Amino acid sequence: MSIPNLLGVIGSVTIAITYFANLQGMVKTEGWLYSLLNFAGASLILLSLYWAWNLPAAVMEGFWALISAYGLIRSFRKSS
Repeated sequence: MSIPNLLGVIGSVTIAITYFANLQGMVKTEGWLYSLLNFAGASLILLSLYWAWNLPAAVMEGFWALISAYGLIRSFRKSS
């Protein structure tokens, strides 16, 4: 498996596990960890797209990363 594919798979698995953990009540949507893991996953997928460009995937992951960044900022503001 190439490095770009490995990065994309790790990012996808990170997002899927985070979503499952949320459904199981292990990670709260409002918490910083949920947003951080989603941001990391989306960023890894975006990074992998550098080698195998796909505009629709880049748009989706770009929005995913931006929304996750917003969630992180919001979470840290609430805890301050």
